[in-house]
Amino acid sequence: MISAKETQELEKEYGNLFEIDANLDRLVHRIELLGYVNPLNIEKEKQRFFTSKYTVEPEFKYPKLKFDPYKLHRLFFSQRLERINDERIRRLYQEVIYHYSNMIQCIETIGKGKKFYYNSLRVYGTPTERDVQNAKFILHFTDEPASSDMEKVFSPEEACDYFESFSKQYDFPLNVRFSKNMAAEAMVSNSSQTLLIKKNIKFSKNQLLTLANHEIGVHLVTTYNGLLQPLKIFSNGLPKNVETQEGLAVFSEYMGGALTLKRLKELAYRVLAADSLIKGYSFADTFDLIHGQYKLNKHEAFGITLRAHRGGGFTKDRLYLSGLRKIYKRYQSEESLDVLLTGKVALDDEEMVRYLKTVGLAQPITHKGLSFNQKLNTNLTLDFILNNLK
Repeated sequence: MISAKETQELEKEYGNLFEIDANLDRLVHRIELLGYVNPLNIEKEKQRFFTSKYTVEPEFKYPKLKFDPYKLHRLFFSQRLERINDERIRRLYQEVIYHYSNMIQCIETIGKGKKFYYNSLRVYGTPTERDVQNAKFILHFTDEPASSDMEKVFSPEEACDYFESFSKQYDFPLNVRFSKNMAAEAMVSNSSQTLLIKKNIKFSKNQLLTLANHEIGVHLVTTYNGLLQPLKIFSNGLPKNVETQEGLAVFSEYMGGALTLKRLKELAYRVLAADSLIKGYSFADTFDLIHGQYKLNKHEAFGITLRAHRGGGFTKDRLYLSGLRKIYKRYQSEESLDVLLTGKVALDDEEMVRYLKTVGLAQPITHKGLSFNQKLNTNLTLDFILNNLK
């Protein structure tokens, strides 16, 4: 962790950079995409969809924007990057501004069908043929017998107690809030450093371990590590960081002994759902693919379809499996994962992070991914699958 005196010296040397970084920090806090893309009427539309025998397209409603997109664009592009003397750092901030500009375009087109989908493609891409083949490879494996660990018996309040107990091994606070309007069972709000837990659902023992390793063991670790860096872009996120961050989070599930074949199949279904968007599938078509053809139960199939179709077509979910494959490959080659926990950074940013360290603008991590040293997975099928992903 950097001292106040060191920070003052850096701010003296890189005054213009710190000013621009602080400006961007203020602007970025207004555009957390996941706060806008989760529908407000999920349960109502789910009921309507099921009553219609899976034929009526859901009509989702979304939160109102709390900012003027045009004004925000203008504020991003008014940053005088030419005042950053270091060319490499100037280029990085240019990419950061383009990335957040794309994010604003995503948010302002939520619920506007193809417009949102094309903006989502710019930020998250679409599954490659290899991603789809890997997903189908995983789905070939026979389901494992159900165990008591998979029974959903814990309330959101009990989940909260579990997460608070789990987080005691980390040296950072755990802020928890309950929310109704979420596509996920739990998620981290990066801007408020809060773990959001979905209300009105039950959790299984395995799910609690999975979410704890995923959300606390990686997403909060990188949030708090990012906040301890001299530059705010580490906590706000560098461009294209999602694949790496979600890969690390699922890898943490694996190393923490939480990953199951059922969970891996869920990530595979997400890839197929994201791929169905580029083929022009409607909500009902994607649901039919997952529930009708692959025989996943209707509630889980609805959840996966919702995650892909929310906003008008959201492709973020395709990145979990490819991210896991890349992180697992790196682990197999015995390379350290620490630099990837510096903040919200991507594998492609490693060289840049190392460069920023040489000039004092990045620090070694304070919080570690504790599961990465455990290797608690005992499921040989998972090892076989991960070793054979292309």
